[in-house]
Amino acid sequence: MSDFQAIADRVEIEALRGEFTDAVMMRDYDRVALLFTPDGVWRMPGIPVELEGQEAIRAWGRRVPDVVDFLVQNTHPGVIRLDGARAFGRAYMAEIGRGRDGRGGLNYAIYHDRYQRTGDGWKFAERVYEIRYEDTSPPAGSPPRPAEDA
Repeated sequence: MSDFQAIADRVEIEALRGEFTDAVMMRDYDRVALLFTPDGVWRMPGIPVELEGQEAIRAWGRRVPDVVDFLVQNTHPGVIRLDGARAFGRAYMAEIGRGRDGRGGLNYAIYHDRYQRTGDGWKFAERVYEIRYEDTSPPAGSPPRPAEDA
């Protein structure tokens, strides 16, 4: 593999991670699902959720608006290790949110990732969400109200 190919692979993987955060923030779980390989797995043991395959991700996403009032997620770049058509990496997360039941909080976490190069570019083969810090206090603030509600 040329140095150029390694640089291109890293840029594509970083774009994949950014696309994931954007899709989650926009609640576009059809797009989230397409970021995974057809048999890709998204594991969030601390929640607990384990989703296997694109349809499971889509189905879970359809339920999110009924459960989550708001979520703000920030991804911070982590390591990427290339291994041919596979790669491994970590991305660091800071999140704040609130459920429809009033539960909420702040957490800092790590995504442990396995990536796969496909005909459509790099995809997640697996994402495992490891919470490193969690504050379950209800957030003091709230999302701004739309102007017509003011």
